Amino acid sequence: MFIFLEVRRMIVMSEYKITCCSTADMPASYFEERNLPYVCFQYRMDGVEYPDDLGKTMPFAEFYDRISKGAEPTTAQVNAQQYMDFFEPILKEGKDILHFTLSGGISGSVNSANIAKTQMEEKYPERKIIVIDSLAASSGFGMLVDAALDKQEEGLSLEENAAWAEENKNKLHHWFFSTDLTSFIRGGRISKVSGFVGQALNICPLMNVNAEGKLIPRNKYRGKKQVIREMVKRMEEHAQGGLSYNGKCFMSCSACEEDARKVADMIEEKFPNLNGKVRINSIGTVIGAHTGPGTVALFFWGDEREI
Repeated sequence: MFIFLEVRRMIVMSEYKITCCSTADMPASYFEERNLPYVCFQYRMDGVEYPDDLGKTMPFAEFYDRISKGAEPTTAQVNAQQYMDFFEPILKEGKDILHFTLSGGISGSVNSANIAKTQMEEKYPERKIIVIDSLAASSGFGMLVDAALDKQEEGLSLEENAAWAEENKNKLHHWFFSTDLTSFIRGGRISKVSGFVGQALNICPLMNVNAEGKLIPRNKYRGKKQVIREMVKRMEEHAQGGLSYNGKCFMSCSACEEDARKVADMIEEKFPNLNGKVRINSIGTVIGAHTGPGTVALFFWGDEREI
């Protein structure tokens, strides 16, 4: 019986491939270890276009250093043709696809993916593609994909896994703060007046991604120490099981790992039942083009996110 169940599990796993885009902000080693295909966004810096390829073409340290020196990168989402080119080799292998996109609240990539889905399903009518708007960003997006990969290994079918993701994606909390508001002001996520006043008064806004997948400023705090305490407090308030939380916890940061480590140390002390240590990743080049350096992000499973 055990052998039969194991064989069945392997067959279910082989029926479909989980994919995502580069803005899931997980390290290259993670994609390789979990055999996770990804499609690259692009960004332009100082007149040159680069792929958002997990720091391979331009190391993260160089990317954020150039922003600190005045570079103003712009970004481009994956278009429908790029998605079709990405999907086709997987479909040719005879596999269906469960694809996760960057939040539709901050990007139109989900629309491009759905256009490609329609085109590819017409070309390969025996195959199926399900596109999930993650309503997530950075390593929060990565955390949802990570959970879907775990569910696939448990034996969930394509449809079961897609249903699980849709039901649970708004239970994945994202909390951000930044000590440098320049890129947020430039991108319009924080008004110029509020941003310049905040910079002058050493104000660190605490932001989150809401139930529509949009980045929302929630509170303002004076200084880094206070905003770090408040970020950890949000996890205490919202995490599944409170201080008994036993799920995974991911973080990402942009050229400020020391600040991220302070948050991680506090979380590991307050939540002794975590599933492993807090995982700290780098915010990638496309998300980082909008946050700039100095941003710390925290991700965990909690109650339903609010508008």
